[in-house]
Amino acid sequence: MPESGEVLSKPVDIKEEISQQTERENRHLGKKVLLVEDNELNREIATALLEEIGISVDSVEDGTDAVERMNEVDDDRYDLIFMDIQMPKMDGYMATREIRTLKNNKKANIPIIAMTANAFEEDREKSVRAGMNAHITKPIDIETIVDVLDQVFGTS
Repeated sequence: MPESGEVLSKPVDIKEEISQQTERENRHLGKKVLLVEDNELNREIATALLEEIGISVDSVEDGTDAVERMNEVDDDRYDLIFMDIQMPKMDGYMATREIRTLKNNKKANIPIIAMTANAFEEDREKSVRAGMNAHITKPIDIETIVDVLDQVFGTS
């Protein structure tokens, strides 16, 4: 039979754990991202996950649209871009290279996260060579997203 101290401490530990998880997930509340994803279902899932942790999401369906959007918006419109790699008109690597050449320094240096089914180390390296800041493999989950956001924004 557990001692009364053990029984009483368990609910507090669980409550504290839930509180820490909520705090961690809310750390990026209010961030604005551009999601570049050609697959409608993937776009819906990613949007739902990001909005669940308080992130505002705009989306486009192709790399060409992403470059065009970044050319048009104010330089403080987005905090980060989630970029699919395989898209029909312009892939994520090319779109990233194009964004990195924008005349506006803030836009050109926006953090860009690869979101791809390609999980090999060579894929990760190719993302970095294209100018991406991090690499997430699909299917994505909230823990991975928060970890990468913490890494990119230097929070933890």
